[in-house]
Amino acid sequence: MKNFTMAALGGTLAGILLTTQVAGPLVAQETRGNNTVYEQLDLFGDIFERIRAQYVEDVDEGKLIEAAINGMLTSLDPHSSYLAPDAFDDMRVQTRGEFGGLGIEVTQEEGFIKVVSPIDGTPAAEAGIEAGDFITHVDGESVLGLTLDEAVDKMRGPVGSEIIITVAREGADEPFDVSIIRDTIKLTAARVRTEGDTVVLRVTTFNDQTYDNMADGLKKAVQDAGGMDKVNGFVLDLRNNPGGLLTQAIAVSDAFLDKGEIVSTRGRNPQDSERFNAEPGDLTEGKPMVVLINGGSASASEIVTGALQDHRRAIVVGTKSFGKGSVQTVIPLRGEGAMRLTTARYYTPSGRSIQALGISPDIVVEQPAGPPPSEEEETSSAANRSRSEADLRGAITNDTMTEDEKRVWEEEQTKAEEAAKLREEDYQLAYAIDILKGLSAIASSE
Repeated sequence: MKNFTMAALGGTLAGILLTTQVAGPLVAQETRGNNTVYEQLDLFGDIFERIRAQYVEDVDEGKLIEAAINGMLTSLDPHSSYLAPDAFDDMRVQTRGEFGGLGIEVTQEEGFIKVVSPIDGTPAAEAGIEAGDFITHVDGESVLGLTLDEAVDKMRGPVGSEIIITVAREGADEPFDVSIIRDTIKLTAARVRTEGDTVVLRVTTFNDQTYDNMADGLKKAVQDAGGMDKVNGFVLDLRNNPGGLLTQAIAVSDAFLDKGEIVSTRGRNPQDSERFNAEPGDLTEGKPMVVLINGGSASASEIVTGALQDHRRAIVVGTKSFGKGSVQTVIPLRGEGAMRLTTARYYTPSGRSIQALGISPDIVVEQPAGPPPSEEEETSSAANRSRSEADLRGAITNDTMTEDEKRVWEEEQTKAEEAAKLREEDYQLAYAIDILKGLSAIASSE
């Protein structure tokens, strides 16, 4: 509250200095403007008293005031809102990486609740909720007309309880119901694994744990691979990552950049603008990188992607990102609540604002839809596949290979089979790994 008050005092002082230097008409215009504001505040008071006195049922005055404040904020944009004390506590818990719920990041669009992305390993993701889905009803009640926070409150509930949400999905003929069991959501912000010679960094959210999770996992994966010389590159998987803390987005970007701007934020007042630059040091030692994004990659994910793309540090693969290019500041208020207010837009190093536009990948790769092939289809495809020399009856065997050559050949075959399996499971990731294999092959031949 102290900083907030000091800012207000500064504005008042500037106004006093200005009125000593300009003519009377400007003072009169300012007075008329203030009178209009005061009249509207009086109108608000009249309406509040009329509701309290004449509404058909008794009203909770505190909730009425909170609803008025929230209405004022939500009228600005989809991301500004009032956080009651309970909601403010929930938000602080979420940034620490553990909370109760379904495991989806949502926004509001055309009156309905739109899924930005489901979070890996949560009830919503396991129930098949997808980025871009619209939630139209919660337990049979329409969410049309509710604020975003009100709709989210309806989706909250005790761990272990069932919720039925009605989903409208592009390509589906009609909305359909999905049953989900609420659970405690424990987020591991970053998971690291190896696929062949490639290290895959899967970042699901940007909370207090993100950079440490990622850096520790990366270090261990490189050690397990036998050192950085044994790694052909890194895939940073930001698909369905709804964003989070700006500080963590900057830290993750800095992990792969030696120098240059990461992101800038520009507010209403030029003096509020900030620039954040990378410091020397690259955790990957300059190895090739691919960033994976899709329509569920938003906010902090787009900051990281934009920085690495603009500095040509990584090839971006996938589909266009969500397009949330605004910064929200959470301002604590008296009464233990807070307001989440959009205070700035952010810009990538080249000066791009991706607000409502998103980041376009360098290589557009769609994730194929549809169920895996049935046993009959697999049998059919095996029967119809092309045959090789080794399949022919009586073919001469290759007895010129040494034991070492046979071992190398068998290892190569195993890697090829694993790559083929990955293409069936995750085509976009397989595509990213193929890019790094190609870059590695080119580098080794030079």
